[in-house]
Amino acid sequence: MKISKNGIALIKSFEGLVLHAYKDIAGIWTIGYGSTRYQHGEVIKPGDKLNNEAQANSLLMDTLGQYEAAVNSYVLVPLTQNQYDALVSFTYNLGTNALLHSTLLKKLNEKDYATAANWFAPWNKITDPKTGKKILNNTLTKRRAKESALFKQP
Repeated sequence: MKISKNGIALIKSFEGLVLHAYKDIAGIWTIGYGSTRYQHGEVIKPGDKLNNEAQANSLLMDTLGQYEAAVNSYVLVPLTQNQYDALVSFTYNLGTNALLHSTLLKKLNEKDYATAANWFAPWNKITDPKTGKKILNNTLTKRRAKESALFKQP
């Protein structure tokens, strides 16, 4: 499967567009629509810039492939397009290892779709770079709610 325009719009709505490198809420250097690496794997670093939205779109589309591949590989049950889009958004935001080791994936692969939908919500915390402690993040709470709602749509 491939992410739909609706799924891409969801990702963009939460990531926002920033044409210069910045540290995200978790302290990771980021650019464009939440990209942390370039197409060739080089990490984003301070001072990096994109020229325009077209470059940001290109970077997003190129990097989405790895997250689509993870969802396609790790999920062993049939998905609707909405379920797939929600999972790619989740994985894009948290990384492939988060999906791989999640209860969400475990429940999904047990064909317990309803319970799986409830396992988006706990992933709403960030690690405070100063203290190392997990803290609740309102933006992630909203994102997980949107992903869960999309996952539940037919």
